[in-house]
Amino acid sequence: MSRNDVITQREKVMTEPTRRLPDPIVNADGKLVGRSVLTPEAMKTRGAIAVPSSRVIPVILVPGIMGSNLRATTKRDQPQNKELSAGEPAWRPPNGTLDAVREVSRWKGRNPAQRQRILDGDTLEVDDTGLIVLPRDPEGLEAAEMRNRWWGEVHSDSYGPLLADLHLNLNNTFIRPIFGGNRAPSYHWDKVMKYDRAKWNAADMPALTEAELEKFAQYQYPVYACGYNWIQSNERSVERLKSRVLEIIKFWTDRKFDCKQVILVTHSMGGLVGRACAKQIPDKIAGVVHGVMPALGAPLAYRRIACGTERSAPGAGKLARLQMEGFSDIAGSTPDRTTPVMATACGALELLPNHLYPSPWLFASVKKPDGSIVDVAHLQPSNIYDLYRNYDVWFRVIAPELADPAKKYKGGQEGVKIAIDCAIAQAEKFHTKILDTYYHPNTYAYYGADEDKRSFGVFRWVTEEQHALTEPLNKILPAGRGQASTFTGERYVVIPDAFQSPVRAVVFMPGEQETPGDGTVSQQSGNGPSGKVRRVFRTTGFDHQGSYANDHMLKLTHHLICKIVQEAK
Repeated sequence: MSRNDVITQREKVMTEPTRRLPDPIVNADGKLVGRSVLTPEAMKTRGAIAVPSSRVIPVILVPGIMGSNLRATTKRDQPQNKELSAGEPAWRPPNGTLDAVREVSRWKGRNPAQRQRILDGDTLEVDDTGLIVLPRDPEGLEAAEMRNRWWGEVHSDSYGPLLADLHLNLNNTFIRPIFGGNRAPSYHWDKVMKYDRAKWNAADMPALTEAELEKFAQYQYPVYACGYNWIQSNERSVERLKSRVLEIIKFWTDRKFDCKQVILVTHSMGGLVGRACAKQIPDKIAGVVHGVMPALGAPLAYRRIACGTERSAPGAGKLARLQMEGFSDIAGSTPDRTTPVMATACGALELLPNHLYPSPWLFASVKKPDGSIVDVAHLQPSNIYDLYRNYDVWFRVIAPELADPAKKYKGGQEGVKIAIDCAIAQAEKFHTKILDTYYHPNTYAYYGADEDKRSFGVFRWVTEEQHALTEPLNKILPAGRGQASTFTGERYVVIPDAFQSPVRAVVFMPGEQETPGDGTVSQQSGNGPSGKVRRVFRTTGFDHQGSYANDHMLKLTHHLICKIVQEAK
């Protein structure tokens, strides 16, 4: 039977039972090899192998930052990790509650110098040995084959269900009755075609037609993942993804299959990698689906470097707060724990608000007795990158004295500043030269704009010192000298003696998330592709990491992949 024609379960029971065998493997000469096992003669269950189409459009998942498994490099010609043995896991996001408890305990016990040594991007590589969990009814899936498609490179809890869902449903489009009759869309695709598009905030968008599904069913869709070293620059990650795209296309064409293009499905920062890759090889990309991409960067990145990883959010329930606290302990809850990793990690710095992010987004603010917040000064220069490399202002994002507890860089503090300057210059290059405003012409994107999942649309340093409301003081706040606390992230700002001020110092605390989003990416950044792509979907009901676990977004993703295929070569 064709891989895109599935026998209905009702009609299976009318004849001998049928069990789908693992999908055939493609040999180097292009021949398909199916595998089964010998059974007793009394065993009447038939084995069915789904024969795939000779036309292939691979689908490649590109994960977000921290979504790729990393290990200490196994290559002896590269710098070796100072904390881990070759091949030892460096970053494995936890899978399940027990694993999360272990990871929280492990990372809480690591001091800043250990964190810097472990997450030294120059000494790490992508780890393809991560967990792969298949669904209970795998329908042709085999763990060994999925590992060959690099599923083990990405975080299983976050992306495993998505990968399996894409594999099972993209390749099972129609059902065909055994005893004749016209084939019809499978249960899954019938549901996608009839889905309430208001749940995508797209009630005006036409439903998929059966003619579009007919064209879609002419292809097979092998599903791959492409992890990357997210500590290094996205420019290097782009090269890895590009090589992966070309390698996959070559694999199929060498085996006499018709394969010209791939589809990219991206999550979060993976969207930046996917966009830059598509810019280099647009003809090899049939289209792109971007999920919750920080298209213009995120003030959250400023918050995490400058103050540590947030442990709460307005409106977060008890479970959500527990999850945030656990992640904060792993990622680093204070700036002395985040700075040693992120200050020179180009991938992390490339998540800072870029030159296109709506300005101003950084404020000094006063909390009044009634609880309202008043912005009294914006703290940005005209060139945002000048802020990132300014280590003297009290609202600086990076404190060089916290950046090198492991003593990696020569030349003391000047050597550390040079390393940070180089990383920021790379981030600026990636934002302004490599990526800028480019989007593949066949691109769709969705983002979260949920009132219950607040994000940082702007970042506020907030004081309760009411004197800061006065004009003489608020005008001079950007010139104040400051020092960051390594424990709570506050800034103690000393007012220069040359200024006539009623107070000599002001204490500023990190503000809270204030704009609709998904808990990570703000609506301002999520809507960044608007006007530059086929369509942007403003959606709700999920958090950032779980966006592809949301049924509405899964169905939308399938809908959009089908639309992309309509224009494939």
